[in-house]
Amino acid sequence: MTVQTEYFTIETGAATDTGRVRAHNEDSYLVKPEFGVWVVADGMGGHQAGDVASQTIVAELSSVGFATSPEDLEVRFMERLSHAHGRIIDHAKELGGGTVGATIVGLLAHEDRYICIWSGDSRIYRLRDGVLTQQTKDHTEVRELFEAGLISAEEAANWPRKNVITRAIGVTDAPRCDTVADTVIEGDIFLLCSDGLTEHNSDDDIAHALRSDQPAQAICDGLIAQTLDRGAKDNVTAVVVRCTAPALVTPDDDYWEGEA
Repeated sequence: MTVQTEYFTIETGAATDTGRVRAHNEDSYLVKPEFGVWVVADGMGGHQAGDVASQTIVAELSSVGFATSPEDLEVRFMERLSHAHGRIIDHAKELGGGTVGATIVGLLAHEDRYICIWSGDSRIYRLRDGVLTQQTKDHTEVRELFEAGLISAEEAANWPRKNVITRAIGVTDAPRCDTVADTVIEGDIFLLCSDGLTEHNSDDDIAHALRSDQPAQAICDGLIAQTLDRGAKDNVTAVVVRCTAPALVTPDDDYWEGEA
């Protein structure tokens, strides 16, 4: 999918797979380039719980609409995420309690600004001038222990509870998210992914994939296929967003008209 804005040509690819081990897919994604919104949500809680949680987030955020500024877009996003949070809590009560929730990463773009919003261990990467940078910081027990100096890098890599997350949507009184914001530069490529992808692909693997001249959809498909080849212990989802020079437009062109 490709859309034209005054600032960029934005190409998007997206793919998800159940993986080699799990019986069903609790990942969900949202691609709304016309609104400047891309999301990956990774559910937890089992069938009819984790998948419902991630689908609820995507359903709420799909109505974010057209914003007037980056700040307005963030407010719209968080209002809908808060509503999803409440619905997930209600669903958990209907199931008799227990942990139901979903991690989330959201990429918001308005004109030449972008915002990354996240809760949990799904990630956003940015490739700029060939250099890969992780935009998000995992909300995990192991990262907190490492940053506190309580365990070494080697211990962190082999920590038995490395997949234990400390934040997710639907598991606390209110959504707890972190954000980073910056300017989009021509040529930037973003990857949003669930931890099912990063479990089997290193930063070097991801950088190599994003440096490809292939279409964004082909990059997503390739990352999913590579993860499946490596065992895919979890559900796996990838969304790629590539920002290039704006196309020449005429006054009759609709900047936000997508091309499938």
